[in-house]
This record gives sequence, C-alpha cells and structure tokens, in this order.
Amino acid sequence: MSTTSAAHTATSPSVVTRTTGDLVKAAMSGWLGTALEFMDFQLYSLAAALVFKDIFFGHGSQAVAIMSAMAVYGVGYIARPIGAWYFGRMGDRIGRTKVLFITIAMMGVATTLIGILPTYDQVGMIAPLLLVFLRLIQGFGAGAEIAGASVMLAEYAPRERRGIISSLVALGTNSGTLGASAIWAILLAVMGNDAVVDWGWRIPFLASVVVMGLAVYIRLHLKETPVFEASTEEIIEAYDQPLSAREGEAETTQVVAEKAKTPKSVKAFIIASILRFGQSGNSGMVQTYMITFLTANILVAKTVASSVVMYSSIVGFLTVPLIGYLGDRFGRKRMYIGVTIAGLIAIIPCFYLMLNNLGTHTVMEKTANGEIAHFSQPTLLFFVGYIVLHNITVLSMFSLENITMAECFGSAHRYEQLALSKELPNLLTAGFGPLIAAALVAVFQSWIALAIMMAFYTGLTLIAAIVMPEVAKRDLTLREDAM
Repeated sequence: MSTTSAAHTATSPSVVTRTTGDLVKAAMSGWLGTALEFMDFQLYSLAAALVFKDIFFGHGSQAVAIMSAMAVYGVGYIARPIGAWYFGRMGDRIGRTKVLFITIAMMGVATTLIGILPTYDQVGMIAPLLLVFLRLIQGFGAGAEIAGASVMLAEYAPRERRGIISSLVALGTNSGTLGASAIWAILLAVMGNDAVVDWGWRIPFLASVVVMGLAVYIRLHLKETPVFEASTEEIIEAYDQPLSAREGEAETTQVVAEKAKTPKSVKAFIIASILRFGQSGNSGMVQTYMITFLTANILVAKTVASSVVMYSSIVGFLTVPLIGYLGDRFGRKRMYIGVTIAGLIAIIPCFYLMLNNLGTHTVMEKTANGEIAHFSQPTLLFFVGYIVLHNITVLSMFSLENITMAECFGSAHRYEQLALSKELPNLLTAGFGPLIAAALVAVFQSWIALAIMMAFYTGLTLIAAIVMPEVAKRDLTLREDAM
C-alpha cells in the first residue's frame, strides 16, 4: 500500500507518515461524525418546524409554539461552547481521536433517546423538560465534534490538498442534512401528516443509532493525527536531552516550558470567530428558521419544505468539494472574499424567487381551526432560489471554514481554539438567531428581517476575510498561531 505524509512539511520537527488506508479511515471518521452531528441537529430543526411545535408545545398560540420549539433548539447551542472548551482542552492534551470517540457516543445516545420521549399530552411539562435535557447532552458532545473532525482531517491531509480533503467535514454535514430531510420527506409522503405527528416522528431519531455505531467502530481503530504526534514529540525530545551541568538543566527546563506553554493569539481567535459568523448565522436562517417560515407563514406544504432542503443538499455534494479545490488552488483569503460578495448579492434575489414562485396548486390540511390551504407545487424557480441561497451562503462558506480556521491556529491549542471560535459565534447565530428571527417575523410579518440578518452575518465574514492573512499551505506542526 502506498504511503502519504500527512504532515508534509520540510520544517516539521519530525515527519510522521500514515498509509493511504489511515487517511481513508480518518476521512470516513470525520465524515460520519459530522454527518451524525448535523443529522442530529437537522432532525431536530425539521422536527421543531414540522411536528414538535404541536406535540411538545402545542397548547398555546401558533406563534408561541413556534418560538418555544426554536428556543429548545437554541438550548442545545448553550452547551456547545462548554463542550468545546472541555473537550477541546482535552484533545490538545491527550490527542484528537480519543476525544472524538467520546463526543460521537454522547451525541448518538442523546439523539436516540429523543425518539422514545413521551409527549406533552402524555406527561405534561415533563416532556419538554426531558427534551431540553437531551438537547443539552447533544450540545455538550457536539461542541467539540465538528471542530475535532476539522482538526483531524487538516492534520492528516497533505499540504497541497488540505482544502478538498477537509471539505469532507462539510460533506458530512451536508450528508446529515440530506439524510434528515430525506427521512422527513419520505415519512410525510408515505405516512401522511397525522401519522407522523402521532408516532412516525420517532423513527428518524431511533434510526440514527446505525450511523453512531458505524462511526464509533471506525474511531476505535483510528490512529492519532501525524501533526499532533510530531508537535508533541518535539516537547518529549526536549525532556530527553542529556544534561551536563546545572545550567544545562535550567536551560532545558526553560525550552520545555516554552514549547509546552505556547501563548494563544487573540487576533487569530477574533478573526476565526468572525469568519464563523457568516456560515453559522446563515445556516440558522436557511436550514432552520426558513423551514418554519415557509410552512407557518407562507403556507408552503410541509412535504415541499422538507424536499427543497433535500434537493439543495444533493447539489451541495458538487458545491462543497469544488469550493475546497478552489481554495487549494487560489488560497483561502481570495475564495472567502469571492464567496461572501456573491452571498451578499444573492440574498434578496433568492428571496424574491422563492416568494414569487409558489404556484397555484394547494393541498388542504386539517387543523384545530379548520382546514388550511397550503402551496404544494411551487414552480422550479422556487427551488432554484432556495438552492442557490443555501449553497452560496451556507455550504460554500462551510467548505472554506473548516480548513481556514484550522490553519489559523498552532498545534499547541488548535483543538480548543478552533472549537471555541466555532461554538461561541454559533451560540449567538445558529443557536438564538432562529428565535430572534421568529420574534421579528411575528412583529413585522415580513421576510425582510431574515434578509437583513443574513446580510449582517455575511458582511461580518467579508470584513474578516479582508483583514486576515493568507493561511493556505501553512506548516500545521508549528505550535504558534498564524497571526
């Protein structure tokens, strides 16, 4: 079997090699882990929009039920920064793969247990409280999962192909989104709305245990990243240096202390965090709240809302690796600037395409207030609007984000800093952005609030991309941050 140097740097303290099979296992592990994470959260976000507002929060007004479901969605994001800090520090001390085994197990168990929760009609307030608890467990594990997968693939990949290989993390998230939306689309089409609300909603949560089992099995047999081994070996070698005098002992101790306690860069952390705002904020708008907005406010049929996410995710399997490849070819900085400008230009036209091409065919749904007519056959332009918006403002940024943020940090604190710079903005944007959007739409009854929020998130990322240095092809074994 051929070998590939995942460190791939002439200046590395110690070049560690891994076989092609090791790289494949790392790629599969990162892909499956992030697929499970996003399947977990997309299952909930679609469930919150389609059924949870009825079965866990259905004893009030429609607006209050929606806001309650979005609030519990946000609860999962409260635990994510805590998990990012706790597991990130652990990953920098004991290794990436050990921590990734723990996080995948936590997420998978919590998601499966959601599938057996009682409803509000069965146990009252205990039901949403149990849902909140499991969302906290999900979030605690997920806070370090995607960052760990990003670090692992970045540190495994050859320098010239880091972008396209690391894009597998984004493909994992896309796979999770596709899987969750496909499951919901099939359930609604086969079982019908009433059966899904009654008991069918449990199926996707219970079925997620299959993905968890496969990911856990692969991670049990995964070697540590070459970059982590090479950077820690430098410290170990300093300890092993022969001591000829008391002065030599003091000098060696100082070298070890300096290598082991590499300072963190505030600038690198701030720029990486602002880069994150665009993707995480737009994800909260497009992949989470948009589905609720389309079904509850615009009255698009639930089958259409779940299907459009599925179709867009399929297109994403082309978008994500293409952007990763272009990032390797032209650099992270130029690609970030290009993608964010394209996103700013696309926001309003895409909203117009969606809202002005709903079609004329309707389907009747029985509710407590009688029958409501929903748009069931929007035109092709409706789907084009959503797909373009999703692929530019969410998936393209995510493809760039995973490798760019990893390259911003040195090996000494890469896992912790990357996890925190992902999850702190995530808490504000993807966590509570949908709740803020729901409140603004309830007050103003307009999609303009959503467009403004997306433009704000995207604009922040554009500013960070202009300020940041180029980090592509950086030596990842260096313990210092890039700026």
